[in-house]
Amino acid sequence: MDHFYILTGGPGSGKTTLLNVLKQRGYQHSQEAGRHIIQDQVKISGKALPWLDPALFAEMMLSWEMRSHLLATQTIPDKPYFFDRGLADIAGYLTLSGLPVPDHVHQAVKHFRYNKTVFIAPHWPEIYQGDQERKQSLQEAERTFEAMHSVYQDYGFTLMELPKADVKARADFILAHTAEFT
Repeated sequence: MDHFYILTGGPGSGKTTLLNVLKQRGYQHSQEAGRHIIQDQVKISGKALPWLDPALFAEMMLSWEMRSHLLATQTIPDKPYFFDRGLADIAGYLTLSGLPVPDHVHQAVKHFRYNKTVFIAPHWPEIYQGDQERKQSLQEAERTFEAMHSVYQDYGFTLMELPKADVKARADFILAHTAEFT
């Protein structure tokens, strides 16, 4: 799965905006699990919310990310496919929440393969904005970035930090580092 690239980082660091620009340029990407799960759970008064049941929320994200990986395998691998976070993000989330990472999460990270290069958006307070689903403080956003940085390294991925630059420059940066598929 060398054409599967993960984009990770803390909340509010420009990942979704960047993925939308890549989509405009003709690249496919997965949908972010956390935001959609929160929206759906709020609609149905569900309990799988990070502020109600973080462990259940993590299980929902695990299921979503495995499904996203499966759907991506049905794409034509002649160009990069981008993931709005990956399975290792779940281990980072659990660690950040002070919860143990179950063995089946470790197994999922090992089983569902991505390119070893992971793009990580740095903590960027100047662009951070909270919203209905993003309720973390700036400090929590920074801790999330640090947790993702650590967990991806622990799983053996090579992190490539995105520049703090406009979205076009960020997209160009990513595409320059995935050139073997374009």
